[in-house]
Amino acid sequence: MQAVTQSPLADADLASPVRRARTVERLVRGQATSDGAGVRLNRVLTQDLQRRLDPFLMLDAFGSDNPDDYIAGFPDHPHRGFETITYMIAGRMLHRDSAGHEGLLQNGGMQWMTAGRGVVHSEIPQQESGVMEGFQLWLNLPAADKLRDPWYRDVQAQDIPRLRTAQGVDVAVLAGRSGGVAGAVEREGTQPLYLDLHLPAGSRFEQALDPGHNAFVYVYRGELSIAGQAVPAQRMAILANDPQSDGVVLEAGADTRALLIAGRPLREPIAQYGPFVMNTQQEIFEAVRDFREGRIGGYAG
Repeated sequence: MQAVTQSPLADADLASPVRRARTVERLVRGQATSDGAGVRLNRVLTQDLQRRLDPFLMLDAFGSDNPDDYIAGFPDHPHRGFETITYMIAGRMLHRDSAGHEGLLQNGGMQWMTAGRGVVHSEIPQQESGVMEGFQLWLNLPAADKLRDPWYRDVQAQDIPRLRTAQGVDVAVLAGRSGGVAGAVEREGTQPLYLDLHLPAGSRFEQALDPGHNAFVYVYRGELSIAGQAVPAQRMAILANDPQSDGVVLEAGADTRALLIAGRPLREPIAQYGPFVMNTQQEIFEAVRDFREGRIGGYAG
């Protein structure tokens, strides 16, 4: 699982045109909830969608200018069996974990953590006022990698590869590949594509997608049209799987910001108990036991 980097680019439009675009299967509103020490967020990809959107397990969107909604952050908590990708739009968050990694996540930056066999980490806001906004995506690990060594990488905003299309769409390529630009991180098993798109009013964006991959779009500003279906802000559009399709076409009537996420499904059993995601209930029992006996992050409850 090797990280791949590439210098940022601009004014590139190298993608082949989409011949048969995916349609929208359905729109999802998400659920208001809280996590950590009371951080308010919108859980866009919920547990009931994990098999439909395999290999993705969860997507949380958080955003507030009220410190009471975020100031306590996410104190020490364990993970096993998957990866977390935290992408910050605004604000500052400090990451520390039991594997010795530490990093400051800032405006436009990303942190990618592979929990593997287990890690305890914390994410604590480094501000007392102002806007805190971002996303956390959970990406499953193949069964063969679930007990691998933990891994961590910080990617600052200036190091995330970018491109600008001929229609003025700004694309941050967090993972995967778009317009000939390789993302900040690549994964062979799940082949994730993770794009942050800033579309000016009247623009159009085309992205090739493997027909066998699950994909969705989350609009966090403005509104998009996908194959004639309007997708308003704070909605996730699950893209229909079509063996004849080769991509997706997004059209923006107003200035819009959206995430486009896709990946190769693992098609493996999913067993989840809170912060542990394995393939069987027996493996979940073992994860809980290992945590209680101090074999995850050195913590003993």
